[in-house]
Amino acid sequence: MSHIRKKNSVGLEEASKNNSRPLSYYDKLVASLDAHGYQLDAILVDCSRFGVPQRRSRLIAIGIRKDLSPWVEGGISRVFELLEQARVTQLAELGLSDSVSAKFAISDLEIAGHELIASIDPDLSRPFQEVSYRRPKTAYQKLMHAGHVGRMDSMRLARHRDDVRDRFARILVECRKGVRMDDESRKTYGLKKHRIYPMASDEPAPTVTTLPDDILHYSEPRILTVRETARLQSFPDWFKFKGKFTTGGERRTKECPRYTQVGNAVPPFLARAIGMAIRQLLDEVAVARSFFDEDIRKQASARKR
Repeated sequence: MSHIRKKNSVGLEEASKNNSRPLSYYDKLVASLDAHGYQLDAILVDCSRFGVPQRRSRLIAIGIRKDLSPWVEGGISRVFELLEQARVTQLAELGLSDSVSAKFAISDLEIAGHELIASIDPDLSRPFQEVSYRRPKTAYQKLMHAGHVGRMDSMRLARHRDDVRDRFARILVECRKGVRMDDESRKTYGLKKHRIYPMASDEPAPTVTTLPDDILHYSEPRILTVRETARLQSFPDWFKFKGKFTTGGERRTKECPRYTQVGNAVPPFLARAIGMAIRQLLDEVAVARSFFDEDIRKQASARKR
């Protein structure tokens, strides 16, 4: 089998006999779950549509036991109809619009207008500074900060050299924001990295990755803090990250620093909507089966008369 994508969904088609292409991970997933009695479908979703202030496309695959599938009107694809309903419901419950911008998410964490204080994070081996937090400003920030008491963890600011800050400042002034810097631009600024996004303030952020220097702040010449990337992933401020902040080289295969913990995560707001959809699907299965059981009981009762 091979998988194809049509618009925002994933379908299956038979591979031709002459097609020697190796099975994709998705193909293997379908085959494995099928062998264990599950029917699977998948769809490509953009997390920014779920209240996550980040353009993050992810393939979401959901399976249902084959003995339950006949009880679902429309089959397994029904769960993605319910996911869209859950998305709309979630935005209404949280009081969010269809698109949350980067500034709307993290403007309360900016350096500008705030005092800088010494970071007291126990996992730091050298002195760092962080912003002295005041209060949330926007509806999204209030959602993220609800229930938190005291200082937030992972607020450590990067210690950029003066020449690095000057380079970042030039990029923020001279380069287009919200898109990845092209080869010519990177060469102009002496950058070797292939993925660098100067963030736009009025748009959702680009995809948060495991590398801290992939994204530049929209108004300050620096990379983001772990807490800012967590905000862009929709992690609440009370959620704590532990361990090193960064790592490198061969240690990447053995260690999971904080930026990696955030970058590899499923955004909580997306996970919340998926959970709502799956719960609704199982409720519909239960209702359908209860109606069937009731019909069987009525038929049995009628035969006895």
